[in-house]
Amino acid sequence: MRHLATGRDLPRGAQNVMDLWRGFIEEQAAEALDGLEDKLADQTEFARFARQVISDLGYGDQLGEDPDQAEDQDDQSEDDAEEQPDPDATGQDDSDEEDADADAEQSQEDQQDQAQAQLSMDDMADQDMGEDTDMPEGDAPPEPPTSAPASEADPDYKVYLNTHDEEVAAEDLAEPAELERLRAYLDQQLEPLKGAVSRLANKLQRRLQAQQNRSWEFDLEEGILDAGRLARVVANPTTPLSFKHEKDTEFRDTIVTLLLDNSGSMRGRPISIAAICADVLARTLERCNVKVEILGFTTRAWKGGQAREAWLNDGRPQQPGRLNDLRHIIYKRADAPWRRTRPNLGLMMKEGLLKENIDGEALEWAHRRMLGRQEVRKILMVISDGAPVDDSTLSVNPANFLEKHLRDVIAMVERRKAVELLAIGIGHDVTRYYDRAVTITDVEQLAGAMTEQLAALFDTDPRVRARVFGTRKAS
Repeated sequence: MRHLATGRDLPRGAQNVMDLWRGFIEEQAAEALDGLEDKLADQTEFARFARQVISDLGYGDQLGEDPDQAEDQDDQSEDDAEEQPDPDATGQDDSDEEDADADAEQSQEDQQDQAQAQLSMDDMADQDMGEDTDMPEGDAPPEPPTSAPASEADPDYKVYLNTHDEEVAAEDLAEPAELERLRAYLDQQLEPLKGAVSRLANKLQRRLQAQQNRSWEFDLEEGILDAGRLARVVANPTTPLSFKHEKDTEFRDTIVTLLLDNSGSMRGRPISIAAICADVLARTLERCNVKVEILGFTTRAWKGGQAREAWLNDGRPQQPGRLNDLRHIIYKRADAPWRRTRPNLGLMMKEGLLKENIDGEALEWAHRRMLGRQEVRKILMVISDGAPVDDSTLSVNPANFLEKHLRDVIAMVERRKAVELLAIGIGHDVTRYYDRAVTITDVEQLAGAMTEQLAALFDTDPRVRARVFGTRKAS
């Protein structure tokens, strides 16, 4: 239409598209396009012309009601109303008016019932058409888009069956009474560490709050009046540079996500230490107005679940990809207060919860959740005790299948730079995967490592960050 109306050549990219579609458009809408020049100066005529072209091209069913027909119906309704006699002029009394109102209400209710019945019948008809009949050619819906790859980091990463994967809240995996019992058991196990944990929490809070102290810019032309310059302003109101402005700190608008490995190799003291450290960090950071989310990852079954059964029933095709059912657990949402989610961390003590670990997909899941948040600064801390392991998957795929995917996901997260990623390895070296990581040999060092890393992230002195995260090179 632009080409016909103005005579100007289109841009090169648009010209290619028009060359492909010119024959179809001229064949379907040539008659309407012939009179285009006569309609450019009349908005109403051009609107009718546009509707006609859309209809000629086969999309008339998407146009909705014609405004011109609606106006004609309104005019007809007004004419009918004018022809109706005036009830007062015919001498009808009040009783007749009441009867008429009652009849109108009854009629309206009947119409509503009929309309609802018609809608129900239409819905049933639509369902029947969708299930049992073929739609006429030209009215068929567009083909659904091809399914998205299983991983944004690696399009070649395959998942055999994901219908049994689950993302579940911790409170849905156990009754409230059981969560309270498990939490009490966790507290009892860590009673000997209570003093050390409290000292670490206080130390972290002092360091973080010290970095939250207000910082000001002085000698400004506008802002908040500097009280220290008040006498000078009174003596000479025209004195410039008498205002100050508070600087923004790195703390504001920050979220920290803790992603905990809930695999079977963490059973015992490692998972207890990880749970209590997550508890301490959530409590401490909440006092400093930093939101915290606590997530866990494992599988629903040992050595494959329903995904493996489906693979066996399908004849064991070669290299099926991930062959287990994921279980991603939300222990604490970022917006939930710590006091309400405190019992949830006891779930890690539940017998039978900890199974196998597919770290790559869990990291990608946590990363997606963080990207959906509004906070400006996002920090993701992974706590794991080694490489991803799932016997069912690794037995029928290349030996590095899960490890390669984990490396691809880490590379994607660090390349996008929307989330700051760091990791703590318990008893195993994770510095071969993560750029910023610390490996600890004793689980009792976990609390100190977590607090030191977080404090270093918030520290404005780059030398502090280099000292903390540079330990991976030394190791």
